[in-house]
Amino acid sequence: MEALVRHDWRVAEVNALFALPFNDLLFRAQQVHRQHFDANQVQVSTLLSIKTGACPEDCKYCPQSARYKTGLEAERLMEVEQVLERAREAKAAGSSRFCMGAAWRNPHDRDMPYLLRMVQEVKAMGMETCMTLGMLTADQALRLADAGLDYYNHNLDTSPEFYGEIISTRTYQDRLDTLQNVRDAGMKICSGGIVGLGESANDRAGLLVQLANLSPQPESVPINMLVKVQGTPLAQQDEVDPFDFIRIIAVARIMMPTSHVRLSAGREKMNDQMQALCFLAGANSIFYGCKLLTTANPDENSDMQLFKRLGILPEQRVQKPDLMQEQALHEVMQAKRDDAEALFYDATKPRSKQSQLGSLRRD
Repeated sequence: MEALVRHDWRVAEVNALFALPFNDLLFRAQQVHRQHFDANQVQVSTLLSIKTGACPEDCKYCPQSARYKTGLEAERLMEVEQVLERAREAKAAGSSRFCMGAAWRNPHDRDMPYLLRMVQEVKAMGMETCMTLGMLTADQALRLADAGLDYYNHNLDTSPEFYGEIISTRTYQDRLDTLQNVRDAGMKICSGGIVGLGESANDRAGLLVQLANLSPQPESVPINMLVKVQGTPLAQQDEVDPFDFIRIIAVARIMMPTSHVRLSAGREKMNDQMQALCFLAGANSIFYGCKLLTTANPDENSDMQLFKRLGILPEQRVQKPDLMQEQALHEVMQAKRDDAEALFYDATKPRSKQSQLGSLRRD
């Protein structure tokens, strides 16, 4: 039976999913995954820190907080052309989405013109755009949407009950309000959480309940494994059991059947076998490149080698450009099509018309 998108999940139900035998849980998650996605495609994004460090927030996991001595040097907002050059490199390396992150509590009005131009110019390259800039007002969300921003990332991090143990400088409701402003502006939502903060099993279930009960559910759900950074209060946390992490991916897939579930921070500590099980459990998105904001990430070559061994192809974007941008985007994509196709191991093999129509329906 087709997996239904629900918005009435309860923690007890989610705990029952976590309690399933591992093989049964993965089998169920893979069934759900195949109802909505090509099981052998993974969406590839690149994340760039466009403004690093000196954040006034006190998130206990974050090396960019000005409150902790982590050895990170603060940097000002990057020049627009620098960002665009990195976007070109990301596209050439095979990314279909370019994500730009700034270590702010919220963007200032003086920064908005630069941010809007970044969105417009990256969009004109034919890539999807995403930003994470902290909290947004309704007006800021509308301006970003008008510039063409596709996704806005704002993680819930953990359950409402455990949240106060990790962050005190903004409330859980602040985060939900930003997500609502983003949704009201017509943008897609990227929102997930972090595993390994010291949370309980109930907290992990509670986080997934919060995400799945959003209506609509987030189009992208990053699941992060805590990257422990010396100088932060969580530097000595215990490691997350690999099977526990894979279970979270599987449960997220079951609860959010039409969302892209992303392996995000912490992937550099995962061996190939663990990543393969995560893909089997329903993960179908990764960040691509050697750094996630300020922490390590597997490089492009190792990811492509793993994709080749598993028979996975990068998911191709099905583009529906605005009328004013359609001609310019068409020209850019036509001029670079041959070069772009050569970057992927099996991308030169033509896809059937039926497969292409299936991708359109899924998008």
